[in-house]
Amino acid sequence: MKPVKFSTVLFTLLVGLIFQLYPWSSSGTIIRPDFLLVVVLYWLLQAPYQCNIGWVWFAGLLVDLSTGSLLGQHALTFAVTAFLGLTYQRRLVLFNRWQLYLYVAFLFATQRVLILLLKLFAGSESPDWTYALPIITDLILWQCMVIWFGALTRPKKL
Repeated sequence: MKPVKFSTVLFTLLVGLIFQLYPWSSSGTIIRPDFLLVVVLYWLLQAPYQCNIGWVWFAGLLVDLSTGSLLGQHALTFAVTAFLGLTYQRRLVLFNRWQLYLYVAFLFATQRVLILLLKLFAGSESPDWTYALPIITDLILWQCMVIWFGALTRPKKL
């Protein structure tokens, strides 16, 4: 894998934040992915020396501040998801494409479940089945990141 420039990471994080803040129509919000989470998790797994759990927590805090949700809600879930992502980060080169997608889907589902638990503890109503649809769009966005910036399991060329 080629070394990643820090400016590339910052630029993609900024683009992810802009897409996260972009207003969607009422039917589009059901399937809207967590743009910033996908970008941050990709860079966390691709280049952990450029993007660490502190960056992930800060990105979650930005999402909390920009969406007006409970302060620290996204920051906590992003950080827990990042920690779970980093536990197998060194072993990802041994995963084939489908194992990696299952692992990433598990990470996105974990984040959605943690957000759901925090919302339920705060007194929100229980959502319907469409609550899990952003996991699919997160995976589609993840595939776009892999196409644009390279796969995590691609070996180094000698």
